[in-house]
Amino acid sequence: MTIRYTMPSSWIRYDAAAVLAELLGAKAAVLALTKMPYQKSWADGLQRIQLKREVAGTSRIEGAEFTEKELDAAMLETPEQLATRSQRQAAAAVATYRWIAALPGDRPVDERLVLEVHRRLVTGCDDDHCPPGALRQAGENVTFGAPRHRGAEGGRECAAAFRALSDAARTTFAGHDPLVQALALHYHLGAMHPFLDGNGRTARAVEALMLQRTGLRDTLFIAMSNYYYEHKTAYLEALNQARGADHDLTPFLKFALAGIEVQCGLLFEEIRQHVAKALFRNTVTDLFGRLRSPRKRVMSARHVQLLNLLLDEGELQLPMLTEKTRHLYSVKNPFKALTRDLNYLIRLQAVRVRREGADGDWLLAVDLEWPTRITEAEFFKQMKDLPRAKVHGFLSG
Repeated sequence: MTIRYTMPSSWIRYDAAAVLAELLGAKAAVLALTKMPYQKSWADGLQRIQLKREVAGTSRIEGAEFTEKELDAAMLETPEQLATRSQRQAAAAVATYRWIAALPGDRPVDERLVLEVHRRLVTGCDDDHCPPGALRQAGENVTFGAPRHRGAEGGRECAAAFRALSDAARTTFAGHDPLVQALALHYHLGAMHPFLDGNGRTARAVEALMLQRTGLRDTLFIAMSNYYYEHKTAYLEALNQARGADHDLTPFLKFALAGIEVQCGLLFEEIRQHVAKALFRNTVTDLFGRLRSPRKRVMSARHVQLLNLLLDEGELQLPMLTEKTRHLYSVKNPFKALTRDLNYLIRLQAVRVRREGADGDWLLAVDLEWPTRITEAEFFKQMKDLPRAKVHGFLSG
């Protein structure tokens, strides 16, 4: 049985009390994210990662298949060798999201904008079967989902529904929280399916645009499509429940608002890691740079290079660390010298070590909390008391 589309009695209907906890959680997460200090270089790097996640998610929800290498190719400004439709869809999505990020904040989210988003998303990848930026005409009907739903009837009904939604987005939506507005527009574009193809991608891209205007600057873009893909069953079920209840948005809002909180939290943690790394690097440069004796200055230079390497690489197995630091030691036994330096740093508690299984390799990483614990007095006392014995420390356990 196919469930036919019906025009909503209200374009933004939901149980405000039922979604209050999720809404407050999402708003608090957005506020925490936007108030956290960060360097632009970090944000630019994170933006590229988030965009990649968003494009992968929105494409894979629709069944697109591509490797990480193919996705990296699609991320290029002038992508090449995009042989499959999925790769071309990903490249079009990348270009569309970059265009969205550059839009003026006062550009109205109206019919023209939604049509332009769709045009950009399908041009070059789906325009062989779907007119870019054009609503479905009479006789052009689509079904989707499980159970099967039918979008608005092609032609007059589709045009009327699309126009009414656009009018509502400019008027009645204004009385609701901006996060709710973004999710409501996402839901209704998906429910009416105004285009022959690219409806889900368009709905999620328009949502992304509206979320940017809730306080999430374009450099703090959150990859909601990645969340929808990772929870695809729950995502589709929430949409189905809303459609089955005469477009009551409550189930979809509860699901998606929780997703906003999760995605903001993940990005917040990634920025916090950058902050912690910057603090660690500054502390290392400051403290080790103030060692006075020639011997300790030579040692400190190696220590700083070791710490910066671990800071950049993350946790490393000892054999890999040995290989990457070979150039630091022009001595007969570089491994012995490396382990001596590592033991100094472990005793300082700047580096932590663990074993990968009972007989596995040693794994080493910096302790990002070290700068919050170490004091100048404690650092110089530790350096003064560091043992001269050439023991292997953690290797002896």
